[in-house]
Amino acid sequence: MQPTQRVILLAILWALLGFGASLWSPLVPFWLWGGGVAAVFLLVDALWGRWQKVPSVDRSLPGRFAIGIEQLVPMKLHNPGNLALKVRCYDGLPGDALSDEMPWTGTIPAGGHTEIKYPVTIAERGLKQFAPVHLRVFSPLGFWTRSCRSGQDQFTRVYPNYEPVLRYALLAMANRAEQMGIVKKNRTGMSREFHQLRDYQLGDQLSKIDWKASSKRLSLITRDYQEQRDQTVILAVDCGRRMRALDGGVPQFDHCLNAMLLLAYTALRQGDHVGILGVGGSDRWLPPVKGVQAMTTILNHLYDYETSTSPSDFSEAAEHLLTRQRRRSLVVMLSNIRGEDGHQLVEPLRMIRRRHVTILANLREASVTRRMETPAAVLDDALEVGATAIYLEERARVLGELRQHGIFTVDSLAKELPIALANAYLNAREQV
Repeated sequence: MQPTQRVILLAILWALLGFGASLWSPLVPFWLWGGGVAAVFLLVDALWGRWQKVPSVDRSLPGRFAIGIEQLVPMKLHNPGNLALKVRCYDGLPGDALSDEMPWTGTIPAGGHTEIKYPVTIAERGLKQFAPVHLRVFSPLGFWTRSCRSGQDQFTRVYPNYEPVLRYALLAMANRAEQMGIVKKNRTGMSREFHQLRDYQLGDQLSKIDWKASSKRLSLITRDYQEQRDQTVILAVDCGRRMRALDGGVPQFDHCLNAMLLLAYTALRQGDHVGILGVGGSDRWLPPVKGVQAMTTILNHLYDYETSTSPSDFSEAAEHLLTRQRRRSLVVMLSNIRGEDGHQLVEPLRMIRRRHVTILANLREASVTRRMETPAAVLDDALEVGATAIYLEERARVLGELRQHGIFTVDSLAKELPIALANAYLNAREQV
């Protein structure tokens, strides 16, 4: 049992009364009588609070969380006793979780329950544990509190931020994907997969006219083609130590995972297969899956991906990829390259390019862009700008060399990467 502020205030009042009694003797009996009555009340309240039944807690965790996205956690507190209980509770949140509404203080009615919902934001991906709830139960008179634990350990998964995927899904249902910046181009004549027959329109190629159908209808009928389906997209993400750097308070690796989710959903909606490969200290592999429902499989595979302290070995990644994926595919490599990576990056990507259509998605740091946009006022600023310009020039040289070898490149800020990568995929898939 722990004393509350009421006990401290009572002790201060009794001390003041004792000080007055030392100055004026007629107050001594009141001081002694008051101390005895207070002691009796404190003892009775402590014993009563000790005998109170501990509330039980039922917590309903959501099946999944998204990193950095606030989500409500419902909790029900049951009072098995015959008197109302005042409690203060704090849930056993994971170490990287935040909630502005914890601890919660309130009253549970006698023999009843109280339901609360509090928001939780979790900052890191992976499997997270919610420990039993910490409770402080106030005694009936409020002089003491009793600390206890209630509830059980529960586990939940924290996934990458799939909000862009959900937004795209809702917009795509209404045929408005272009509102997010994703441009779906109709490349008539670029593929040879038959789609439908339609009436002839001025400007259609004569080679596309279906003469047999035209003779039956007594009017010109044109064959309409669509982009090929059942292609394969392999997403290779760099899990090396360079991806641990923060960009906008979020690791660059998580920015890449967010972009991968949108690209995977876009490819699955196009009817393509999607596979995932970890590069740099990670040898994880998800064989290609198909269908929008496969997004659950992709989320369950990606949610606990972590960066390592190992350097990124692109040669080893190319060997693993070429061994596991022999069918011609569209390979998307996500990383943050630098000028010194040219000698160890160009040749592995050329090896992949010989068999697969290849895209390198490069994450550009926002801090570097801000440095170039900030005027230089003193010599140190000018030196920083000069060093930054050399850094960007070397990286642009590597990207230019890759483009010369037929490798598509995307160089984008973190906030623009998901849309830029989805558009690059739509532009490049006709080459598969």
